[in-house]
Amino acid sequence: MATRTKLTDEQRLDWLRLIRSDNVGPRTFRELVNAYGGAKGALAALPKLARRGGASRITICPVEDAEAELAACRARGIELIALGEPGYPPRLQTIDDAPPLLAVRGDIASMSRPLIAIVGSRNASAVGVKFAANLARDLGQAGYGIVSGLARGIDAAAHRATKDTGTIAVLAGGHARIYPAEHEKLVEELIVHGAAVSEMPLGHEPRAHDFPRRNRLISGLSVGVVIVEAAKRSGSLITARMAGEQGREVFAVPGSPLDPRAEGTNGLIKQGATLVTEADDVINAIEPILGRGLPPMEEPDMDDLFAPDREPGDDERSRVVSLLGPSPITIDDLVRLSDTTPAIVRVVLLELELAGRLERHGGGLVSLV
Repeated sequence: MATRTKLTDEQRLDWLRLIRSDNVGPRTFRELVNAYGGAKGALAALPKLARRGGASRITICPVEDAEAELAACRARGIELIALGEPGYPPRLQTIDDAPPLLAVRGDIASMSRPLIAIVGSRNASAVGVKFAANLARDLGQAGYGIVSGLARGIDAAAHRATKDTGTIAVLAGGHARIYPAEHEKLVEELIVHGAAVSEMPLGHEPRAHDFPRRNRLISGLSVGVVIVEAAKRSGSLITARMAGEQGREVFAVPGSPLDPRAEGTNGLIKQGATLVTEADDVINAIEPILGRGLPPMEEPDMDDLFAPDREPGDDERSRVVSLLGPSPITIDDLVRLSDTTPAIVRVVLLELELAGRLERHGGGLVSLV
């Protein structure tokens, strides 16, 4: 899939239709495109795969809807950059669930420099806001771009401090649904030297489950993630966990044990996160990583990909399905326990996922919905 060349207009339309179709996420998109030789072949295969997975029908994004979204993006100055194309953020494309299409508004080149994420509490303290702004400003002046989630509090402070040196706002919704709405002006200001990015449809209104999806992009874009303030059950801790899973550096700013907003960050430090009191703490940890270059992209093993005309037999399918349940299991275990091939297991999982019956978790784990 990492074509390293620009898609044709027809290919981009097919990619958009595929990722906007029912039950097709980034991992499923990747498997479908590789298995069926491109998005066009994958679109044609969706109905039969969903039927075999137990669905009576599947909604495929109409050509007219995709064309309308592309036209609306162009009118707003938004570019839909495909995974592997020039301009796609280099570190983001190394994660296994990178968005096939990233909607970018602003300075695309600002995403190619080393990026550091700074996130934290929406209900931030005055001290936390001041520290986040100072840290972001110092990192920006040292040549780093700053990534955050456009939320109130710590995120907004980091963005405002680096509007002139380059900051990336990762949106939970579509570009036409900035959240919170009060930050629309901030987005207009930051895209001059930075960018706003989203994987969601243009008019998508963000919902609660969209924010963890956004958080994986914040960490995926970055070399490391700094948590400034975070309560014990904070979305920022989700970002820290995802950063660790993606092989990113995790940093945390210590706080008073009496402040609940420091409970999450102090906990991260106990768990091994790098303590941060100034920009040099981040820079000294990041510079050796930059010297090693980018981690390798996780390309699928082509020998394991099923051919479009290979269909599992009823017995093979039932063996795989019977092993699945609400508790996550690795795909490798499914292959071993079902006594079948990786190709058969993958096609059965695709069938179930397109039927809305499968959930994918981190670390190659899957479960029945």
